[in-house]
Amino acid sequence: MSSLFPTLARSKFRKALMVYILLLALFVAVTIPLALLTILFGFFDRYGKRVYRINQFWTWILLRLGGVALKIEGEENIDPKQPYIFMVNHQSNIDIPVLVQALARFQLRWIAKKELLRVPFFGWAMWATKHITVDRSDPVDARKSLERAKEKIAAGISVVVFPEGTRSRDGRLLRFKKGGFLLALQARTQIVPVTINGSGRVLPSGGWKLRPGIIEVVVGKPIAVEGYRVGKLRALSDQVRQAIAANLRPADPAQTDPAGASGHPAIGIRSLKKQRT
Repeated sequence: MSSLFPTLARSKFRKALMVYILLLALFVAVTIPLALLTILFGFFDRYGKRVYRINQFWTWILLRLGGVALKIEGEENIDPKQPYIFMVNHQSNIDIPVLVQALARFQLRWIAKKELLRVPFFGWAMWATKHITVDRSDPVDARKSLERAKEKIAAGISVVVFPEGTRSRDGRLLRFKKGGFLLALQARTQIVPVTINGSGRVLPSGGWKLRPGIIEVVVGKPIAVEGYRVGKLRALSDQVRQAIAANLRPADPAQTDPAGASGHPAIGIRSLKKQRT
């Protein structure tokens, strides 16, 4: 009888491993042709608006295969007919696919470090979708990136900024950098604070495997930048920070422990949309 439990455990592990390998193979089989299509069409798409739809399909597949569900609140606060600068807390590498799906009515572009363009397929697809890259070691290029971002906004495209500049390992907000706020002032574009909860548990820092779960995305009310100036960036930053923090939930302990909570891969994604009252 005592040998029965190890046998069952091994059998369960083998089945989970087989499911995971199958899902991984399916994801790779879909990702490569979609990336190639994105790159091909990118040559003929000035702002990347058409190829962005391919990105949306890819992120939908990623979350679906990973068994990730989205709970979205506050969509009534924003108008899909106008561009915004979305400022979002950053907990995980899965945050970008989550935002693409949660803000599906918008064309989104990121300000990302230039080194990512060298990553096979991913970096090439970034170029094709016309995301905004910046060489952080070059102040001149950093200023040019703001001009490129303003051009995207003028074309009706929203820009996503992670004001912390990097992922938070424990879920708590890090110090905000000023670049995104300077862009908002220069482009005279409203800032929308967005809070993501649960992404650090689904894909912890240092982790490589998606865990099934629900990620909450709370969209705040737009914050006007009129009345602020370059010398008052700290006041604007504090207002946005407070808005994001107001909807931030305590971090799950598993978020900071890649070897902590585990889950078997699952197929299926639910979009749970709850309007704020």
